[in-house]
Amino acid sequence: MTTSNSSFPGRKLAWLVLLVITAAILAIVLAPVWIIQPFSPQTQRGLEWSFAMKRWSPILTLIAAAAALMLVVWLWRNSRGWWRKALLVIVFLPVLPATWLARQNHFEWMFNPLPNPAYAMVNEAGFVDDSDIVLAIEFKGEAAAYPVRQMAYHHVVEDVVGGTPIVATY
Repeated sequence: MTTSNSSFPGRKLAWLVLLVITAAILAIVLAPVWIIQPFSPQTQRGLEWSFAMKRWSPILTLIAAAAALMLVVWLWRNSRGWWRKALLVIVFLPVLPATWLARQNHFEWMFNPLPNPAYAMVNEAGFVDDSDIVLAIEFKGEAAAYPVRQMAYHHVVEDVVGGTPIVATY
């Protein structure tokens, strides 16, 4: 019996571990993205789990990606046939973007402040109807209002009111 055939159970176990690692990496990175969605109901427990996964995912994905890479290298060396090697690449490929995504804050992509906000005086703000809901602030004799209709996309605006820098969020 050849060496490659005698290690068949070891290869099967390595494939199984590689699949589990890939699924775990995807789960720990994508679950918070799916659970913490704007404008959809969320539970406190779901948010707690999501924030815990978000907090631990950078280190866990790095460790798991290293383990997966070691398994891929070992399986590659012990695999015959291009289709097995292609399958290795296909199984390992999602690990790389997921490991990168674990180090990103995707919420910043969704909720970025206006890059160059323009402000208008009340008599010049024809784009705001009397029935529009606004976020308003008055500080040190100066007032500002931010239409919710426009805030709904960016969620954040930086401004100076009454000589003090503020951040209005919605």
